[in-house]
Amino acid sequence: MTDVVRYRWLIFMMLPGIVYFVLFRFWPMYGAHIAFKNYIPFLGIEGSEWVGLAHFEEFFTNPDFPRLLTNTLIVASLSLFIAFPLTIVLALLLNELRLTILKRTVQTLVYIPHFLSWTVVVSLTALLFAIGNGPLWTFFNDLFGTDSNMLADPDWFRPLILMQMVWKDTGWGTIIFLAALAGVDQEQYQAAIIDGAGRWQRVWHITLPSIRPVIIILLILQTGRFLDTGFEQIYLMSNSLNRDVADVFDTYVYFTGIQQGAYSYSTAIGLSKALVGVVLIFGTNWLAKRFNQQGIF
Repeated sequence: MTDVVRYRWLIFMMLPGIVYFVLFRFWPMYGAHIAFKNYIPFLGIEGSEWVGLAHFEEFFTNPDFPRLLTNTLIVASLSLFIAFPLTIVLALLLNELRLTILKRTVQTLVYIPHFLSWTVVVSLTALLFAIGNGPLWTFFNDLFGTDSNMLADPDWFRPLILMQMVWKDTGWGTIIFLAALAGVDQEQYQAAIIDGAGRWQRVWHITLPSIRPVIIILLILQTGRFLDTGFEQIYLMSNSLNRDVADVFDTYVYFTGIQQGAYSYSTAIGLSKALVGVVLIFGTNWLAKRFNQQGIF
């Protein structure tokens, strides 16, 4: 009780966050069991018929499942294996800047895109790749000698998605890594310089090992969101011409659940995604401990 009184103001400041998670994260989990029912809004959750794993079986045997899985895994892999490492690379490059004014200016410029909504980002993409007068449309068509509509071309969908992810979130992701880099003992660099180590050798043998625990923790958290490709971006970038490569689990849940009213079926899909995320978190955390690295629990 003494600790509660002592930290009462900290607890008071935590209350909005606690209320948010209770209302929007934990309480909705009560409705997740409609995935095992044939939910009819008129009958309510408790009054709807229990069907067990029927919706899961329907989803995994659906002819669209292989296509959805392939598209989701490709987009998720672009985020995990390209966008995530680029965040580390950018943080290392920013850390090497010695001119304070230049460093802060670059940091500000790469942070700004994160605060733009996906609607704005997609609108900018549409302007840049507009047929006939878009500057990037002109550049890439001249470069590759083509005359294609990149916004509707299935072959260009994933590169555009990757470019958007990198431009919008790479700078913001460097914040944690730069904070970790600020805690690296500078005497190690001085000793390495005395020993004749070059800049690349200092980065490889001092900087990267120092921030390795942070990289592993963020990687574990990233794998938990592996199948969460982001609904807004994919939905706004998809159209009738690139639908075959644009449909992922998130957009499929929207189309089946909201537009078609298949609430139980779409809930089963979302629950399957969540279970895979939990398995990936525990699996990557186990691998980290297996290799004597720090996990998240």
